[in-house]
Amino acid sequence: MRILIIEDEVKTAEYLHQGLTENGYIVDGANNGADGLHLAGQHRYDLVILDVNLPQLDGWGVLERLRMSSTSRIMMLTARGRLNDKVRGLDLGADDYLVKPFEFPELLARIRTLLRRSEQTLATPTLRVADLELDPGKHRAYRGTRRIDLTAKEFALLHLLMRHHGEVLSRTQIISLVWDMNFDCDTNVVEVSIRRLRAKIDDPFDDKLIHTLRGVGYVLEARE
Repeated sequence: MRILIIEDEVKTAEYLHQGLTENGYIVDGANNGADGLHLAGQHRYDLVILDVNLPQLDGWGVLERLRMSSTSRIMMLTARGRLNDKVRGLDLGADDYLVKPFEFPELLARIRTLLRRSEQTLATPTLRVADLELDPGKHRAYRGTRRIDLTAKEFALLHLLMRHHGEVLSRTQIISLVWDMNFDCDTNVVEVSIRRLRAKIDDPFDDKLIHTLRGVGYVLEARE
């Protein structure tokens, strides 16, 4: 498994590099956002560990751009532990958010969880609901013959809904399964993500597949 660390604090970067290498991971590093983004575009990483306060391009900017072009799992690792920072990280597509200082065993456990979910996604066969088709291995989605371009987080959300098609998923279930973390707060990240997903797979078509059950959750299914 290959991991990219984007961290400008030298001691933290060295600590992470040594610890992850000793645990069998291949580790690359960058000490600013621009170099980190360049490396992420040159290689395929299973996980990107990303600080927020970075020179040249901050972590928010790196996260936003990675989510437009990369399927790598992304863990924010930062001293910024305020609730609104965590919400912002989730909204921009982070898979996990760990606040400094941290215990290394917890970091390893979270990494294993993220990478295990990635392996499960790659092993999943093509899913179909009505004329909607999702190929997790190739990271492609189609509605009929039309290719649907999705961000990594939109793809993960659609993957979840299609795996559980016909089953109502609560907002709490969705945020726990798609963002790989428990996040019990009043954020509208799910609503925003559903709205963006609908704009791509439902709005251009007559038959709508994503349905809202007010006060309960969301379900993806074909209805007469």
